[in-house]
Amino acid sequence: MPQNLDAYWMPFTANRQFKQAPRLISRAEGMHFWTPDNRQVLDSIAGLWCVNAGHARPKIVEAIRQQASEMDFAPPFNMGHPKQFELAERLVELTPPGLDKVFYANSGSEAVDTALKMALAYHRARGDGSRTRLIGRERGYHGVNFGGISVGGMVANRKMFGTLLSGVDHIRHTHDPRNAFSKGQPEHGAELADDLERLVALHDASTIAAVIVEPVAGSTGVLVPPKGYLERLRSICDKHGILLIFDEVITGFGRLGSPFAATHFNVTPDLMTVAKGLTNGSVPMGAVIAHQKIYDAFMNGPEHVIEFFHGYTYSGHPLACAAALGTLDTYADDGLLTRASKMAATFENAVHSLKDMPNVIDIRNMGLVGGIELAPIPGEPGKRAFSVFLDCWEKGLLIRTTGDTIAMSPPLIIENKHIDQIIGTVSDAIKRAA
Repeated sequence: MPQNLDAYWMPFTANRQFKQAPRLISRAEGMHFWTPDNRQVLDSIAGLWCVNAGHARPKIVEAIRQQASEMDFAPPFNMGHPKQFELAERLVELTPPGLDKVFYANSGSEAVDTALKMALAYHRARGDGSRTRLIGRERGYHGVNFGGISVGGMVANRKMFGTLLSGVDHIRHTHDPRNAFSKGQPEHGAELADDLERLVALHDASTIAAVIVEPVAGSTGVLVPPKGYLERLRSICDKHGILLIFDEVITGFGRLGSPFAATHFNVTPDLMTVAKGLTNGSVPMGAVIAHQKIYDAFMNGPEHVIEFFHGYTYSGHPLACAAALGTLDTYADDGLLTRASKMAATFENAVHSLKDMPNVIDIRNMGLVGGIELAPIPGEPGKRAFSVFLDCWEKGLLIRTTGDTIAMSPPLIIENKHIDQIIGTVSDAIKRAA
C-alpha cells in the first residue's frame, strides 16, 4: 500500500473522492483482480474494455518476457523488426477484404488521430485537397487527443478545451427512446444516417473528407446501431466520395461475437482503428487498418521520399508486437473471436432480467456488452450510477459507469457462474441505490 497518494493526478477520476477511500488492485488472473489485502474482485469490464482474453494469459506473458530479453526497442523510422511485419500479416487475415494495410500507433486515441490525418492526406494525394472537413457523431467517443475530442461528441470531454479543430461537424446520435429495452439491434432509426445528407447539403460533399463513428458506441453508454443504419451510412459515403472510418477500439477482437464489428454487420469501412483488445491490454498499442486504395494513393513520386509524414517513436514497439502476437495466438487457441456469439443469448437474458429494478429506464446489449441506464437523481446527474459502482466494488465486483449508465463488457472467457454473480450483485446494488 503506497504511503502517499498526493503526487499522482489520476485520469478520468474523481481524485478527491478516490484519495479519501482508495480502490487499489494489485494482482489479476483470469476473470478476477485482487486488492492489496487479497480481496477478490470479479472484473465485469475486461479491465477497461480491453482484457478480452482474461488476465495474465500465459502465452501473452511469455511473449512479452521473451521479447524484452531479446530486444527492448527498435527505431521505427526507416527501420523495421520482424514482428511488425508478422503481426500486420496476421491482422489483415482477420479483417474484411480490402483492409490490407496496418499502420501502428500506441493507443486508440493515437489511432484515431492517425486515421483522421490519413483521410485528409489521402484526398490531397489524389488532387482533391478541398476535402478538409471531418464529420463525427453526437455522443461519439474517439479518445482524448485533439482530433479525437474534435470529432467526438461527449460534452464533458470537449467543453474545457476551447475551439478544438476547425472544420468539424457532427451528425445526430442514434439513441431513440422508441427503442427502449431493445435486445440487440433496435428496429427504429436507420433513417438517422440520413443526417449526413443534411451536412452534405450544408457544407457540400466536395469539402468533406471523412465520417467517423463507433459501430457500437461504448463509452457514451452502449448505443447499438439501429438495423440498416450502418449500411445506409456506408451508402451515403460512397455516393459522395466520403471516407468512412470505423472506430473499433472497443468492438474489435471479438466483443460482438465476430473478429470486428465490420465483419459482424457486414459493412466495410475505408479505415478502421483498433487498440485495447489488440494486445489484451497488456502493452499499450493501437493501429489503423487501411484499405488498399488509400495506401496506393500515397505510393507515388520518388521512391526514396517519405510518403506519409506521420508516426510515433513507439510505433510497432517490439514488446507491443510480441504481446499482440501472443494475444492473437490466445484468441485462436480458445476460439475467443467468436465466443461472444455463443454466450450472447445468456448474457442478453441476464442483463434484461434487470428491467423491473428500481430506476432502470433502459437496457441495451449486443454480444458481450451491455448498458443499464438509470434515472438520474434530480440535480445530481451521474450520482446514482456512481453509488452503484461503489456498492459493487465493496461486494467484490468491478463495473463501469458513464453518466447514469452502468456498462459491462466482461472478458470473453466469461462463464455462466460469472454472469450470475454480476447480475446478482448489480441487482442488489441498484435496489440499495433507489
